[in-house]
Amino acid sequence: MPLSLLILALSAFAIGTTEFVIMGLLPDVASDLGVSIPGAGWLVTGYALGVAIGAPFMAMATAKLPRKAALVTLMGIFIIGNLLCAIASDYNVLMFARVITALCHGAFFGIGSVVAAGLVPANRRASAVALMFTGLTLANVLGVPLGTALGQYAGWRSTFWAVTVIGVIALIGLIRYLPTKRDEEKLDMRAELGALRGAGIWLSLSMTALFSASMFTLFTYIAPLLGEVTGISPKGVTWTLLLIGLGLTVGNVIGGKLADKRLAATLIGVFIAMAVISTVLSWTSVALIPTEITLFLWATAAFAAVPALQINVVTYGKAAPNLVSTLNIGAFNVGNALGAWIGGSVIAHGLGLTRVPLAAALLAVLALIVTLITFRQTANPDLAPATN
Repeated sequence: MPLSLLILALSAFAIGTTEFVIMGLLPDVASDLGVSIPGAGWLVTGYALGVAIGAPFMAMATAKLPRKAALVTLMGIFIIGNLLCAIASDYNVLMFARVITALCHGAFFGIGSVVAAGLVPANRRASAVALMFTGLTLANVLGVPLGTALGQYAGWRSTFWAVTVIGVIALIGLIRYLPTKRDEEKLDMRAELGALRGAGIWLSLSMTALFSASMFTLFTYIAPLLGEVTGISPKGVTWTLLLIGLGLTVGNVIGGKLADKRLAATLIGVFIAMAVISTVLSWTSVALIPTEITLFLWATAAFAAVPALQINVVTYGKAAPNLVSTLNIGAFNVGNALGAWIGGSVIAHGLGLTRVPLAAALLAVLALIVTLITFRQTANPDLAPATN
């Protein structure tokens, strides 16, 4: 296993942690900066929009650079953004810092996937890409709960200082160990843009966005829900986030195997499960044990969709794999932003934290409807994937 693959995984771990850890720290940030919980939720929205808007632009901006140079540049932006988060003097500075950090996100994963695949023989490329994205999974299993615990113990800024240090280590590793290839094929953005034809690719990206919106409507406000409704202590919130991370990991593994066999059935089943479990959580969230069980099942069901959504998008956009991979990450983050806004709106309008899971369930139903429309493409040539 090339050491450079582990460096890419470490980079993914750092990026994933900085994106998701804000959910566990939301009450601390809101209290320290004197804003409401919905107001603090906009920090999730700001980051997500930064990814969604920045991903295609950063991909085009770095298209002429060698891939190693592009990854080093993007990691440098990531470090600066997290450093600004750590020293942010007020809410506006923190929001600006989150957006700066987000700019590197989509392009790093898009370019990093191509680099990871090129580090190993052809018959091991899928495993290499999976290993890089293991860093993102570990960010949910370890980075979020540990970052939340650190923030609760030493202040939320300490978490961003820690992520900054991890980013510096990753940057040094990229510079030192990532090979520089002289014969790289240059990205033809015009050809890739021209390949985005057919309604199927846009429906698939919409599925991704609605899935993510359903997930982040709930996930963004999980800490206040657990604290104010379930009555869990801050330390208990950390352990619950670890449990959710384990569920996300299990779901990712199960979803990959199911998607290889029956892609459409997997996505349909996942969205039905997300809708049902989110609805159940609105009732079980008042008691500790039922809440923990429901959240584990919810996390497992949710992340079972991730491999299937990635395969689905690449299938419809197979003539533009680089751009489609980046756009799919952007779609995830459009959903993140939408979900954080919807959940915050539910709270801000006085409907209560127990109504947030119901909003998530409604979005899962919308994702299901789009999925059913998308897979009608077998009988509708207008939805077929572009091939050239």
